[in-house]
Amino acid sequence: MRSGHRIAALSVLPLALAGCSSATTAGPAGAPGTTAAPTTASVPATLPTSTEPPGIPTGSVAAPRCRSAQLTASLGQPEGAAGSVYRVLVFTNTGSRACDMQGFPGVSYVTGDAGQQVGPAAERVGDAGGSVRVAPGATASAQLQLVNVANYDAAVCRPMPVRGLRIYPPDETAALFVPVAATGCAGTLPGSQLTVGTLIAP
Repeated sequence: MRSGHRIAALSVLPLALAGCSSATTAGPAGAPGTTAAPTTASVPATLPTSTEPPGIPTGSVAAPRCRSAQLTASLGQPEGAAGSVYRVLVFTNTGSRACDMQGFPGVSYVTGDAGQQVGPAAERVGDAGGSVRVAPGATASAQLQLVNVANYDAAVCRPMPVRGLRIYPPDETAALFVPVAATGCAGTLPGSQLTVGTLIAP
């Protein structure tokens, strides 16, 4: 090669190398000799927040469970049927705030000054139902059946006069008392002397 041509070729080489160094080589991110563009996750300006407990519809606020201390219990007028008397068991919210009730009350006959239970507690009939919101001064109720125990053999029933009913609101351990003159069975019966339904709104 002639010396003039060699000088010209050498003068072009630095320009070509400079052009290559300024380019970005295509290839997988992180491979040697490549430049990967940084990625940034999209983050909303404000994160959604919720003060509602899970399962509570939007805009609804859960009320506390009804406690025995804020309730009174009473019985509606009796309605006769074949071999039984039906009465509505009524819970009244005497407190200053709304509360929720759901399920079955516990009901049993009691006698004596110590409130000795007579026979088994009321059998629950039906499903547990939904939650009932009870405002101050409002009520929730359950259907109560009191069987005429004279229908049972006396030797099996072992009849005993009772003073009234011991009532437990759902999920409560403090009892309420409703006076009622009746006769219960202290013995083990082939059926139920008391049955109770789920709580419903009036």
